[in-house]
Amino acid sequence: MTTNTVSESEQVPGMITVMLIIQKYVDNIGKWGSFFVIPLVLVTMWDVISRKAIWMQVFLVEHVSDFFSSTLMQEMEWHFHTALFALVLGYGYIHNRHVRVDLVREHLGLRAQAWIEFIGVNTLMIPYCAVMVYFASKYAHDSYVMQEVSASLVGLPNRWIIKSVFVFGLISAFFSGVAIWLQTYVVLFGPKDFRFKLMTLQWPEDVHSGKLKMDLEEEKKGYT
Repeated sequence: MTTNTVSESEQVPGMITVMLIIQKYVDNIGKWGSFFVIPLVLVTMWDVISRKAIWMQVFLVEHVSDFFSSTLMQEMEWHFHTALFALVLGYGYIHNRHVRVDLVREHLGLRAQAWIEFIGVNTLMIPYCAVMVYFASKYAHDSYVMQEVSASLVGLPNRWIIKSVFVFGLISAFFSGVAIWLQTYVVLFGPKDFRFKLMTLQWPEDVHSGKLKMDLEEEKKGYT
C-alpha cells in the first residue's frame, strides 16, 4: 500500500494545509514569546539582589530613575511572567508539551486517543478559549478607555498593554485548538492510508518503531 506524505502538495487535503498554516503561526508566536523569559530572569535577579543591598537600590532610585524601585521591579516581574505563559500556551499544546496525567489514554489505540482529543477540543478547549477571549478583550478595552494604571502610586502605567498581551495569548491558544481539531478530524474521518506529521498523537508505526529503538538501546547498554 502506498502512503501519502505532506511533501506531495497535490495530495494534501485542504484541511491539512490550513492546519499547517495555523501551526506555523502558533509556533512563531510561541518562539518569540519565549524570549520574555530573559527579561523575567534578569528583573527577578535584580529584585533579589537589590533587596540584599538596599543602599544600592536607594542610590539608583534617588540619582538615576524610579524604575529601580522595588514596586516597579515586582510589577515588571509579573508582567513578563504573564506575557511568557500567555504567549506559549498554544505553542505548548501543538508540541504536546503540556502535562498530561494519563492512566487510560496512553494504553488506547490511535483512533480512541483521537476521539478523546476530538471531543475534548470540541467541548472544552475551543469554547473555553472563545469565551475567555471575549471577556478578556472587554477587560483590556475597558482598561484602555479608563487609562488604568497600577494601584500603587509608584507602579507601572498603561495596564491595558499587559491585558492585551494576555488576550493575544488566548487567541493563539484558540488557534492551537483549531489546529488540533483539524488534525484529529483528518485522522478520524480522512483517508486511512494518508500520513502527515501529527502534533498530539502518534501513528501506530511510529509508536512501534519508537519502542523498538528503545529496546535496542537498552540491549546495547546491557552489553557495555
